[in-house]
Amino acid sequence: MLHLITTISKYTILILFALYTYESFAVLRPGMKPKRKEWIYKKQKALTYLLLLNANAVLLCVTMDVRVLFMAVAEIVFLSIATMVYSKIYDGASILVLNNMNILLGIGFVILTRLDVDRAIKQFVIAIIALIVTVLIPVFISKLKFLNKLSFLYALIGILLLGIVALAGKSEYGAKLNLSLGPVSVQPSEFVKIIFVFFVAAILYDYEELYEVLYATVVALLHVGLLVASRDLGGATIFLITYLCMLYVATKKVWIILGGAGLCAVGGYFAYKLFSHVQTRVIAWLDPISVIDKEGYQVSQSLFAIGTGGWFGSGLGEGMPGKIPVVSKDFVFAAISEEFGGAFALCLIFVCINCMLMFFNISMSIHDTFFKLIALGLAVEYASQVFITIGGVIKFIPSTGVTLPLVSYGGSSLLSTMIVFAVIQGLYMKRNEEESEIEDEKE
Repeated sequence: MLHLITTISKYTILILFALYTYESFAVLRPGMKPKRKEWIYKKQKALTYLLLLNANAVLLCVTMDVRVLFMAVAEIVFLSIATMVYSKIYDGASILVLNNMNILLGIGFVILTRLDVDRAIKQFVIAIIALIVTVLIPVFISKLKFLNKLSFLYALIGILLLGIVALAGKSEYGAKLNLSLGPVSVQPSEFVKIIFVFFVAAILYDYEELYEVLYATVVALLHVGLLVASRDLGGATIFLITYLCMLYVATKKVWIILGGAGLCAVGGYFAYKLFSHVQTRVIAWLDPISVIDKEGYQVSQSLFAIGTGGWFGSGLGEGMPGKIPVVSKDFVFAAISEEFGGAFALCLIFVCINCMLMFFNISMSIHDTFFKLIALGLAVEYASQVFITIGGVIKFIPSTGVTLPLVSYGGSSLLSTMIVFAVIQGLYMKRNEEESEIEDEKE
């Protein structure tokens, strides 16, 4: 009976998520009437709640753990409150961005509950804290006028935090990522990457002299250098790609992209020569099966899980994701692919792409250059992180130990990503204000 339940549920869950994914792109069609959009947003919310109820009901049957029932109720209440906060308090917020954030959070809660209920509860508590912390960020972004004048402060905070991690950070899997503050472990680079975007935007939004570009480049390379010193090569890659894209948009010089690609290649070569854990990951990437007992074990188990799941998955509780090391963090996409299936995993990728499109759309449509660059930088960071995470899991690129935003376990990653989404909401409201002012001037 239990096997029948899990078998049926994997198809119903996929259908619900596929419908949600379709509506995410359908609502972007030009010329759609506001009432039609509102109806689609309501359908997305209903599909999210039905997916969570379906998945948690299966997990309750599989585990017979009353905490799963608690999580199911708590998740729906939490997402309802998040929706109410943004849609009621912020009349001009993007409901599509909000819905995407909610369903990614929900999927994260479900897969973590499947892997480790205790971790799922911790992640849920952090999500509550993150919502409280970020609730006022949109109004700050849309109203504060001096954010573009704090470039030195942004640079100082970023360099200081990364420097402390490089000197006193806790080493984990070959890299210094975290600072231990009593019982709490924090990954400062997750927050510095947001501050870094504000720094670059503050320098480049109205640059006139070459020395301003040189100053920004030196500070950016210092950030990247500190991350390399901490052996956080995934973070260093995200910072470098983000800076190069923002610099290109600000200066319109094609050679920047070409030079940056060359710099990345040279940096990757020296990283491989200097760091043994990088060599280990490259070996695991090139031929994981040949070193399955050592370097290739994690990647091999990830590929086995994805292959075992097939298109429609083994069903919640029917797979063996626990065989993958660090599955709840870096390799959570493999666990999702195994139990929910490849089709579900593709829908997840498309929802992430939908988020990226919204971020880039805001960047292109906002008139203020400072905020335009911020939206661009956050979009590139989000896109880079998703690509690096999933690319490492499917062996497209070497694994770099980066989490999947809103889905993977990790307090710093979750909080920083919710801050990013809150900033994007503020920029969306800023764009609406600009459009209203332009229409008033025409009248």
